[in-house]
Amino acid sequence: MKQQRMAEALGFFRAWLRNPLRVAAIAPSGRALASLITSEISRDTGPVIELGPGTGAFTRALIARGVSQEDLALIEFGSEFAAALHVRYPRAHTLRMDAARLRTIDLFDGRPAGAVVSGLPLLSMPPRKVIAILTGAFRKMRPDGALYQFTYGPRCPVPLRLLDHLGLEAERIGGTLANLPPAAVYRISRSAHETHLRSACEPFCPTSLRTSLPIPRDGSRMYSVLDEYRRSLATLSGPFLYPSRAGASQKRAPAQSHCS
Repeated sequence: MKQQRMAEALGFFRAWLRNPLRVAAIAPSGRALASLITSEISRDTGPVIELGPGTGAFTRALIARGVSQEDLALIEFGSEFAAALHVRYPRAHTLRMDAARLRTIDLFDGRPAGAVVSGLPLLSMPPRKVIAILTGAFRKMRPDGALYQFTYGPRCPVPLRLLDHLGLEAERIGGTLANLPPAAVYRISRSAHETHLRSACEPFCPTSLRTSLPIPRDGSRMYSVLDEYRRSLATLSGPFLYPSRAGASQKRAPAQSHCS
């Protein structure tokens, strides 16, 4: 086991040397951080999506907490990491892909996930990409699901303005000095305001939009909400069909994306 951890650390460091902005850390997350970020997850949570699992530090912690491999979807962009994860966890759903395209795939035979655990370096990503990742993640979860994100910074890596725009809220659940470097974990979930606004808008909202993105908070006028909703959809990367004002469908051309 010790030799395996050393090999993982060396492989992680090499990946960081090749692309420091994408990997964003010189060493894998430690056991203390893995324990903290998975502390609210258990077998009862149901399916769990992990974004950017890397060498599998959080994956091991999730399995130790009772999550079965069959209930794990491991979304990893790095080819070497993805191959190693597939060998180590053969019954898990390992997908080598950009996490920003999460909304385009089907997971767990249509069952919604109970949680998303993210090891992605959100602070090094442009806002448009962060929006795509968050909206894709919450589209795959139950209404009471939460995304757990760690950061090396002093505050939540998703700015408050962006959280408000997406109808989300963040709460710090703890930090650890036993990680290299020290890290904190935030729970990101749908806000009570967003849930109420979704219920109010649903009778007026086309079926194809009801389970897509969170509705922005600016709900003073119903039509401004729906207009903003369509604009948010239009900013996402990848092909997506959505109704226009005239009722016709438009198709977005796929945009290039580079994310772990």
